[in-house]
Amino acid sequence: MGDWTIADLEDWDARIRAKVEAFGLHPYPQDFEISDAEEMLGYMAYSGIPSHYGHWSYGKAFEKLRTLYAHGVSGLPYEMVINANPSIAYLMRDNSLCLQILTIAHVYGHSDFFRENFYFRATDATNALSSFRAAARRVRGYVEDPSIGAERVEPFLDAAHGLSLHINRNPSVPRLRPGEERERLLRDAVAPPDPWASLHQPHPVVMPDLQRNPPSPVDDLLLFVRDNNPYLSEWERDLLTVVDAQARYFQPQIDTKIMNEGWASFWHREILRALELPPGLHLEFLVHHNQVVRPHPGGLNPYHLGLEIWDTLDARCVGDRSLLFEVRRAERDVSFLRRFLDADLMRKLDLFEVDQRGEQRVASKVSSEDDWEAVKATLLQNVGSATIPVIRVVDADHGGSRTLLLHHDHDGRELHLEYAEHTLAHAYRLWGRPVLLATRLGNKEMLLRRDAEGFSAAPA
Repeated sequence: MGDWTIADLEDWDARIRAKVEAFGLHPYPQDFEISDAEEMLGYMAYSGIPSHYGHWSYGKAFEKLRTLYAHGVSGLPYEMVINANPSIAYLMRDNSLCLQILTIAHVYGHSDFFRENFYFRATDATNALSSFRAAARRVRGYVEDPSIGAERVEPFLDAAHGLSLHINRNPSVPRLRPGEERERLLRDAVAPPDPWASLHQPHPVVMPDLQRNPPSPVDDLLLFVRDNNPYLSEWERDLLTVVDAQARYFQPQIDTKIMNEGWASFWHREILRALELPPGLHLEFLVHHNQVVRPHPGGLNPYHLGLEIWDTLDARCVGDRSLLFEVRRAERDVSFLRRFLDADLMRKLDLFEVDQRGEQRVASKVSSEDDWEAVKATLLQNVGSATIPVIRVVDADHGGSRTLLLHHDHDGRELHLEYAEHTLAHAYRLWGRPVLLATRLGNKEMLLRRDAEGFSAAPA
């Protein structure tokens, strides 16, 4: 244990909570757990969830993390905090008193963000951990059932995990149940046309086909397979529900990493300044804080980028931080960067674009007057779930043969064929019949296919 006692942490936690309230933050009730290195590695492998279902991939992640840590290749996080009500945070036992104070304050920043940001509303923080526990019991039951067993459960979970992030990326749009989309489209088909509708459409409108299933493209791959593959057993449908729910719980964290880490860093700094730490603790705090938020040469540190933008916004507030709280409530990383990362800030941060040319990485564009918007556009394409190709279900009975037709929403970035092959293998495992994926490679429209004979690619 470091230079502290539990009583010390309780005392500092009370002081920090007083500052949290004074600053107007609104976190969940907070529980802290002290963890050693081995326990923290376990929490990291299981994404911090104390009651996660078992799967070989989590064990593999644990062994990899433990090996890297044992050889000094990577360290451990100062803390982990869970989006739940009450929230749970894990503090490293070997942290110094100053580091515990900093991380406790940092945790409250994250907890406020979880509670107040719009994109976390659908995660149901109050019931999240109980839902994970219930799912773990069901998965364990399938593994222990002699008629099912691990040899059937784990390959099915492998395929579900591989497709789990292909979901609707806008949580404000409710997911319609089977049949509801068709009913909605039928209602819209008889409604008077809106002459102004095309002015509000960012992309060309795709006309629905009421004779096809689905009548319009669907983003939620796992749930579509669950609801439309009649050959799945009930335990398989349940596993798809479990994996989809897990992906939806973590998706907001993927899409707000820069905002969230910047927000927590901003507030741990403001709280510790307000605490008026003794000189020794204050000096150590500055060292730790600067280590966390320093820029990463050749890379992007979300703590650094997020904090810089929050500081820029704070400078506009002039004593009234309502703008900060409104932005915290309404944005996610893509919109946050699009709105507030301007040319001056990009030049201050020395942001530039890198191309891979053979074995060399070359700076191809810098944040100059001519190129800063191009650099920013590249950054926006590589934030959160924007790095995941958009693949939608177009037809569940393509050619009248129960072939599943998927479509890749091409945005100028081509699919990696190796990854596409794995993705189609997962889809074929779950659908049980041939799967096609329409995409573009070079200047050609292509159809990638996975069936009983294997993987193939041909011009569309």
